[in-house]
Amino acid sequence: MTTAIIADDHEIVRRGLRGILESEGSCQVVAEAADGLTAAQLVEKHKPGILILDLNMPRLHGIEVLRQSRASSPNTRVIVLSMHSDEPYVIEALRAGAMAYVLKGSESEEIVNALREVRAGRRFLSATLSEWAINALVTKPVDTADPLNSLTQRERMVLQLAAEGQSNNEIAEKLFISPRTAETHRANLMRKLAIQSQTDLVRFAIRKGLIQP
Repeated sequence: MTTAIIADDHEIVRRGLRGILESEGSCQVVAEAADGLTAAQLVEKHKPGILILDLNMPRLHGIEVLRQSRASSPNTRVIVLSMHSDEPYVIEALRAGAMAYVLKGSESEEIVNALREVRAGRRFLSATLSEWAINALVTKPVDTADPLNSLTQRERMVLQLAAEGQSNNEIAEKLFISPRTAETHRANLMRKLAIQSQTDLVRFAIRKGLIQP
C-alpha cells in the first residue's frame, strides 16, 4: 500500500482528503501538515509515496515545499491541490516537480484519478487546464543562474526560518540540529546569496515569495 502525506492549512480539507484516500483503499495516510515547513520535514522523515500539497501554505510556500521534498525524497510523487487555475501557477508547480495539478472544487473522483495516474508514473491535470500550453512551457530549462538554486535543502529551511526572524537557537530547535550547525548553515547561505545583513536576507526572501511582506 502506498504511503501518503496530506499538507493543507485547512483541517476540514485534510479530513476530506484523508477520507477519499482511505475509501479508495490504495493509500495509507502516515502524516498531516498544516504548514509548509512541517510538510517538508515530514516528507524528509517519512519519505512517502505520495504528497498531496496545497500551494498557499503558511511558513513555507507550497512551491518551496515541493522543491525541498523532491530533493529529500526523490521517489515521492507530488499532487498539487490548489485553488489557482492560472497557467503560471500550474507551470511553476510542474517545473518544480509536481506530477499532478488538481483544482480545489473538483469532484472527489478527480482526486482518485490523479492518484491512479501518478502512481502509474503519468502526469495528471484537471480537465479545465490548458495542457498543450503547459507541456510546451514546462520543458523550458530551469534558471540555473538563480542563486536560490545553489542552496542545499537544509540551507533553504534555515533561510526560511531566519527570514522569519528566528535566532540560531530557535532554528536549531525546530530543525533538530545544534546551534553551531544552524549558525554554519546561515553563514553559508548568506555567502552563497551574497547577503550581508538580516535586512537583506528578509528582502531576498520576500522577493522570492518565501515569506509575506
